[in-house]
Amino acid sequence: MPNIKFIILSTALALMSLGCTSKKPVQPAQEQVAESSAPRLYITNEVSGDMTIIDSGTFKVIATIPLGKRPRGIHASPDHKTIYVALSGSPIAGPGVDESTLPPADHSADGIGVFDVAQNKLIKIISAGNDPENFDVSKDGKQLYISNEDDSEVSIVDVAAGKVVKSLKMGAQPEGVQVTPDGKQVYITSEEDGNISVLDPTAEKILITFKVGHRPRNVAFMPNGLRAYVNAENDGNVVIIDTVKHKMLPPISIGKPGIVKPMDVILSPNATRLYVSTGRGHLVFTVDTATNKVLSSVEVGARPWGIALSPDAKTLYSANGPSNDISVVDLATNSVTKKIKVGTGPWGVIVLER
Repeated sequence: MPNIKFIILSTALALMSLGCTSKKPVQPAQEQVAESSAPRLYITNEVSGDMTIIDSGTFKVIATIPLGKRPRGIHASPDHKTIYVALSGSPIAGPGVDESTLPPADHSADGIGVFDVAQNKLIKIISAGNDPENFDVSKDGKQLYISNEDDSEVSIVDVAAGKVVKSLKMGAQPEGVQVTPDGKQVYITSEEDGNISVLDPTAEKILITFKVGHRPRNVAFMPNGLRAYVNAENDGNVVIIDTVKHKMLPPISIGKPGIVKPMDVILSPNATRLYVSTGRGHLVFTVDTATNKVLSSVEVGARPWGIALSPDAKTLYSANGPSNDISVVDLATNSVTKKIKVGTGPWGVIVLER
């Protein structure tokens, strides 16, 4: 006869084993987004406080990464291994808002977010002065030059040390920051005063401040550095700057002031075309830099702000704040081919090859 005690014991052990197995939590399958080898788009979303990453080959959102309060300015390191993002705890104040009615600034949220491209994550936040809005990176990647809007200052940040090494007073509401092609000077726009301040980062001093129109925001240099384009938002035009004499040349009329409001200015890689976003004008304009004449415009969406080009310069991307999307513009046909939903209040966009 079979051993009854052995059978009972074996059965009990089997049941116990089955019970233990059944109690293991079932891990839900993680949805994997198929990626192409095409460049990625990185978009800062000012209101939702995050960054949307898009595969430009499939136009699918790869990830949404929390960053902090009010991510706006976004730039990559020279080796494209790191992305820097300006973060600010100052409350959002749109046109016409009485800033005295707003809550106090949370300066503990201010800084530059450091995002590791390979790890696809924010690794730290470094000091950058109060209310950093935009910035640029030195040619060697060792310094950041930052517009501190609340304090009317430009700050020089040592990236390795993660701290401000020098802050200098300049015009009110500094915003756009651009290093000259030779890396020897930095241009910073003052929205409120209508000026540009020229910083010598080696001497750590402001060399000169000069007028450039009403509400300048951004700067784009020709490759030889002898000429620069600066938007004058409230004048409806783009100012041309003689960078040797630091004087304005005849501007490029973009549209009726107050209706078309030039915001961002970028050049094609060969510098034959200038692209201008126009905020509430809903349009992006193309300018021939040989003649400084407007060639065309395309309606991209609600309040296009930051714009960027694909590496082959065949496609333009615009961040459209109120509609929370990115427009994809085929520059050959000058038409919007797709709109991609992102976070809330997209502000800046950059494109990096894989």
